[in-house]
Amino acid sequence: IEGKHFIIYCAPQIEVSILTQQLNIGPSDKLLVGKTIDKKLSPEAEIADMLDTLFMRACDILDMQLYSFQGNIKICRDHAQLSTIYRNFLNKELGARSFYVSDLNTIYTSTENFKREIVGHEIAHAIISRYFVVLPSVKIQEVLAGYVEYQLRK
Repeated sequence: IEGKHFIIYCAPQIEVSILTQQLNIGPSDKLLVGKTIDKKLSPEAEIADMLDTLFMRACDILDMQLYSFQGNIKICRDHAQLSTIYRNFLNKELGARSFYVSDLNTIYTSTENFKREIVGHEIAHAIISRYFVVLPSVKIQEVLAGYVEYQLRK
């Protein structure tokens, strides 16, 4: 599924309409980023629009505007599949609900963790990794991403 800022890859068993319910990006979120409220879209177009809206919210929260950003989001069927992918990348156990791989500009998550706060946290990592020429320390990146997550929970 292709949106303005993300190409979304889903495991074949995943129903996109359930993902849109879990992400829960509402009309108020769209208004906050200056988007118009669209009529009913297909589930695929709706999830792409929601993720673009979430990206714009994260940019606003961080005050880091990236206008030509294009990244990937890969949604695994469950946490076990996500853990296997993580183990293949880093050869260690996954200690988080989702993760971002800067070299691939890709967010990895699972259906059970496909929530606005969690995905927003990972989107913040993507923004940070593309915004700064010299990356801040990992701890500072986590603080910034945690701030986005906190703001999205409010």
